[in-house]
Amino acid sequence: MTRKKVKLAFITNDSARKATFKKRKKGLMKKVSELSTLCGIDACAIIYSPYDTSPEVWPNTMGAQRVLAEFKRMPEMEQSKKMVNQESFIRQRIAKASEQLKKQSKENREKEMTEVMYQGLTGKGLQNLNLGDLNDLGWVIDQNLKEVYKRIEAVKKGSSTSSVAAAAAAAMAAAATSQSVAPPMEQKPAVMELGLDPMQRTQTEWFTDWMNSNTSDQHIGYGHADEMILPNFNDNHNANVWPNNFYP
Repeated sequence: MTRKKVKLAFITNDSARKATFKKRKKGLMKKVSELSTLCGIDACAIIYSPYDTSPEVWPNTMGAQRVLAEFKRMPEMEQSKKMVNQESFIRQRIAKASEQLKKQSKENREKEMTEVMYQGLTGKGLQNLNLGDLNDLGWVIDQNLKEVYKRIEAVKKGSSTSSVAAAAAAAMAAAATSQSVAPPMEQKPAVMELGLDPMQRTQTEWFTDWMNSNTSDQHIGYGHADEMILPNFNDNHNANVWPNNFYP
């Protein structure tokens, strides 16, 4: 349950005023004590009232005199820099309330003219508006147009940024694809080494190359259309086929 806001005005009823004084005085003393304890500052409170013969002092008379003496040692400009009396306090409250009222009136006027603008879009006439209303309506329309143009520019920038990002992503993907596809390597006939020494491996490699490069072959039939490919030997094949380095 929210607390009811108290109206800041003089209480005309004596008994109610006295009860409020005692209640508020107790709360004020408590607040001063909490402020001094929590923040470690020097503070004092002196309250005069028609309901007590002597003033009430916090924390005590000696403490209040010490704080007042320290205050009097300050320059006069520093003493009155943040000093507030009843009149100045009321003036500050009035100025603050006036600013709030001005701000709220502007917001209400803007909402009113916005509603008139929407009604005009639906076809309602503007004959009942005076010159001041028309000026305010024009201002509201200008503000809405600025907001529309700002959003259009934001959408254009967003679309251009997204297209550039998509193009960059496509280029990166193409580059990655071209790098991932390696050129085919030339395959060489496999030569089984099978524990051969270097000279025997050389002879085997030469024989394999010779068999792959020989294009004039003979076919010997073995029946049932099976064929075997053999090299074409002539009379002097020993001199032409086998190299002298290995087979003299």
